[in-house]
Amino acid sequence: MAAESLKAPASADDETALVVAAQGGDLGAFERLVERYERRLFRLAERITSNAEDAEDVVQESFLKAYTKLAQFQRNSRFYTWIVRITVNEALMRLRKHKGSRMVSLDDDIQTEDGLIPREVEDWHPNPEQQYTRHEVQGILQRAIQSLALPYRAVFQLRDVEEFSTEETAEALDISVPAVKSRLLRARLQLREKLNRYFKKHREAVSI
Repeated sequence: MAAESLKAPASADDETALVVAAQGGDLGAFERLVERYERRLFRLAERITSNAEDAEDVVQESFLKAYTKLAQFQRNSRFYTWIVRITVNEALMRLRKHKGSRMVSLDDDIQTEDGLIPREVEDWHPNPEQQYTRHEVQGILQRAIQSLALPYRAVFQLRDVEEFSTEETAEALDISVPAVKSRLLRARLQLREKLNRYFKKHREAVSI
């Protein structure tokens, strides 16, 4: 995945203009916001729910909720940050439904998919053997990310994948800036440890 595809598309001024128009009753402007962000929100919802159908429902509900509450959006932050927060909440509500009466918190583990780290090798032109190795490494990275507890994974997703700022991540997850920094550091350290352990075992196996 190219780095530019991870960043929120279009300028803040353009987004603000669309939001202002939508708040003024321009349905077409809101539809453009939907078109701009629905794929990225779907990927985020799918990583939380681990289910494409649930993710589709989450995104639909998120945009419906955003539209009905659009007048309440004060434009103190990006619309994208606001809709991400709604999507995260909707996805967690979906998990609660599946898990019955048990509450789902940011401490619960969930299955996710994440292709962030392998993008470092996107410009390679591998031969078949290298291509196989690359896919293997991608799988290792994905499993390592999936093994993170949700508080760390959610912060990692927004900061390192979606490239939110620390402040935007804190707002989207409704936690403090120090909590974002702490959880991101813990996520990165845990990933490094997991990957170091794997590659150490791999080197030992090859040397035998």
